[in-house]
Amino acid sequence: MEVRAGYKKSELGLIPDNWEVKELGSIGEVKMCRRIFNHETKSIGAIPFYKIGTFGKEADAYISQNLYNEYRQKFSFPNKGDILISAAGTIGRTIIYDGEDAYFQDSNIVWIDNKLSVISNAFLYHIFQVVKYNTEGGTIQRLYNSILKATKFVCPSNPEQIAITNALSDADNLVKGLEKLIVKKRNIKQGAMKKLLQPRENWVENKLVELTKIFTKQTGFDYTAYIKPSLVKYRTEDTLPFIQNKDFNNKWINLDTDYFIPKSVALQFPKILLNEKSLLISISGSVGNVGVFESNELAFIGGAVAILKFKEPDLIDWVMLYLKSDKGQKKIFDNVKAGSHQNLILDDIRKIEILFPPSKEQTRITTVLSDMDAEITALETKLEKYKNVKLGMMQNLLTGKIRLV
Repeated sequence: MEVRAGYKKSELGLIPDNWEVKELGSIGEVKMCRRIFNHETKSIGAIPFYKIGTFGKEADAYISQNLYNEYRQKFSFPNKGDILISAAGTIGRTIIYDGEDAYFQDSNIVWIDNKLSVISNAFLYHIFQVVKYNTEGGTIQRLYNSILKATKFVCPSNPEQIAITNALSDADNLVKGLEKLIVKKRNIKQGAMKKLLQPRENWVENKLVELTKIFTKQTGFDYTAYIKPSLVKYRTEDTLPFIQNKDFNNKWINLDTDYFIPKSVALQFPKILLNEKSLLISISGSVGNVGVFESNELAFIGGAVAILKFKEPDLIDWVMLYLKSDKGQKKIFDNVKAGSHQNLILDDIRKIEILFPPSKEQTRITTVLSDMDAEITALETKLEKYKNVKLGMMQNLLTGKIRLV
């Protein structure tokens, strides 16, 4: 194959002539904090201690100020701007250390002591998003130091590093700004729900079972004997989407599902066939998720989902909003059965009481909250587009396919 002018072949593919392939180990040693033992941590304290399960989240353990001061002075500790990497759990997650007082679990959270002579930390952060770790043909459960050090990346000249970093940082800022706006809009909606769903004297209560003509789910026998053996991973004109917990939320429904069921099988189970506007409630695993199915396409529910078909379908939107509210979620989770997995029993949630305002007030509240949902959904769609644009930029800029200098 003819090599494009200005490019050369490398073990990582075609790269610009003045770029090099380097190993991460060439820019610095892999470092980690001193080991912290369980008896040295408390549930409250001065210095947050991040374990692999809380990496990038809120700390649930703390160490004393004295221990922190001693270990930070005597042993390895990251500098502000160093890239912390998860070496266990979900391999390769990254956090830029912000310099705040904190301590990190040894061996599970590591960093490269970058000498900054070859590559900046700002550029290294983006490299970590695209590097591929050598798993030797298998799935690794731990990112060993030897694997991290031997991982190869493409290194451009310093001027190009700066240009690429600036471009990707701008894209990052767009994504982060939109994420913050979505959080703000969700909080505003949550506040509006609390206020608008505060019951008044003229509101009435109805049990879910009184509102529905069908309130059911798959049976274990039907799933094992007929449904599971028929599922396929590809869609044809003769199959229907198989809706699981993760495939719905509010009025969003994913029809490009992991599995599909032949229509000939699905039509044998009309009660759990999604052939009209229906309310969906997750009853196992990710309990408490609520959504509305109102597609013109047919679909079929998975085993961890309850389907509710209403006598008056116009009530479904209100019931969804109520069950998504703090009060509605409390009523759902009050019925959760303890065990290795959270589960809801249909007989329990059939008894959940829904508060209804008069029809005009119900319509007004539903419209306000639905408009808020639509705005949030539009922002989420925009966010996905931004993330895809950033991914495309990374794939092109970090490989030299597109040059900025």
